[in-house]
Amino acid sequence: MLKQKLSQKLSQRLSPQQIQLMKLIQLPTLAFEQKISQELEENPALESGKEQDETYEEQNNSQDDEHDIIETEFDVDDYLSDDEIPSYKTYSNNYSPDDDDNKVPYAAGKSFSEHLSAQLHTFRLDNEEEQIADFLIGSIDGAGYIRRELEDIIDDLAFTQSLYTSKEKVLKVLNIVQKLDPAGIGARNLKECLIIQLKRKPQKKSVELALQILENAFEMFSKKHYEKLKSKFKLSDEELKLAVEEIEHLNPKPGASYSSRSQPVDQITPDFTIKVKNGELELTLNSRNAPQMHISKDYSKMLKNYKDNAIKSKEQKKALLFVKQKLDSAKWFIDAIKQRQNTLISTMSCIMDIQKEYFLTGDEKNLKPMILKDVAEKINMDISTVSRVANSKYVDTPYGIILIKDFFSESMKNDDGDDISTREIKNILQNIVKNEDKKKPYTDTKLVDALKEKGYPIARRTVAKYREVLGIPVARLRKEI
Repeated sequence: MLKQKLSQKLSQRLSPQQIQLMKLIQLPTLAFEQKISQELEENPALESGKEQDETYEEQNNSQDDEHDIIETEFDVDDYLSDDEIPSYKTYSNNYSPDDDDNKVPYAAGKSFSEHLSAQLHTFRLDNEEEQIADFLIGSIDGAGYIRRELEDIIDDLAFTQSLYTSKEKVLKVLNIVQKLDPAGIGARNLKECLIIQLKRKPQKKSVELALQILENAFEMFSKKHYEKLKSKFKLSDEELKLAVEEIEHLNPKPGASYSSRSQPVDQITPDFTIKVKNGELELTLNSRNAPQMHISKDYSKMLKNYKDNAIKSKEQKKALLFVKQKLDSAKWFIDAIKQRQNTLISTMSCIMDIQKEYFLTGDEKNLKPMILKDVAEKINMDISTVSRVANSKYVDTPYGIILIKDFFSESMKNDDGDDISTREIKNILQNIVKNEDKKKPYTDTKLVDALKEKGYPIARRTVAKYREVLGIPVARLRKEI
């Protein structure tokens, strides 16, 4: 038998204002402008620009007095019974600030699948083959590969489309799909993708050698065992070099080349600007982050009229609730915008002070170690708030537009015992690899020695970690002929 019991518990809930503020803080400038436009469309009590009605301003003194009318002089609850509490006051908007409404607009135009399907009309296919071809095209991923086993595709055709076919028939249609553009599309692995592309090229000796290498010694090639390749195919250095160059000019992700053209390029709009004037730093917030917003006078007058007149009918009460809700929402949004501005300026000012030497000189060696906690403690804010600013905002400096999070790095000590930024070490590591002899690239052990010579005593595992973060392959894969 079920039993009922009462229990008490304490829990913390974010107010709608707090949630709104956190969401606004993490928006970059362009997204912030879109949010303002959306709010202006949805809330008639919110207006942009300066107030111009001086008579009305004299009556109400200031916008703060307007807020007072809403908050103190008139309490909507006085006109409502207990069973008429508006839903917007009891609604719990307590979801995580990270649960964003990621509504991504879809680019108009022909999709990659449509682009491939349109090419099928140049081939003579029966109904069954067309059905298989459409299914294979639908199985191609963003890189241009079909990464599923043919047996699985055959099973799916049977279960989802009631099409019972053979492996030979699917292979026949797959060969047709692999003739579509871009070259290499529909391949089941990298080896097949490269071979398809080579077979489309004008045949000459270097191409023929490249085909032999891929078809008969792909693993040897992928591991850059060049001496073994020369021995196996009896090639000179020049012959191997030309064959390798043919392969290196192929596209390992043929599908990505089409999808990148159809994707809109993200426009970066700096949220801050830092200038050096007379040896001092000057920080400004993009003016688009500081819009002038105010509460609609018409709606404020409407609410004041309800105060002056006796409210009797149910319709009037509904109208009153609507007006009050819109005014509250407008005031919350204006306050959130102001807090957002203060948060952005405080955070960036602190970062600028810490990294003053870098902003004055542009020398990355002057970047100081800095973590989110350092900034959060100085400006007395939560680490998550600083993170929201750093991860989504850009600053325009005399040395280029930079993502703010790039100024953050951990610290290590050099031979002199000074704290240095790990970003500086990564830059030095990149330069060492860039200038190495590609015929005899440095192993991780030699990279450790090279860094030590420059005054950075770092363990081998740390060097390997930084190398991987920078996307630098191991020495064997950096080797060139």
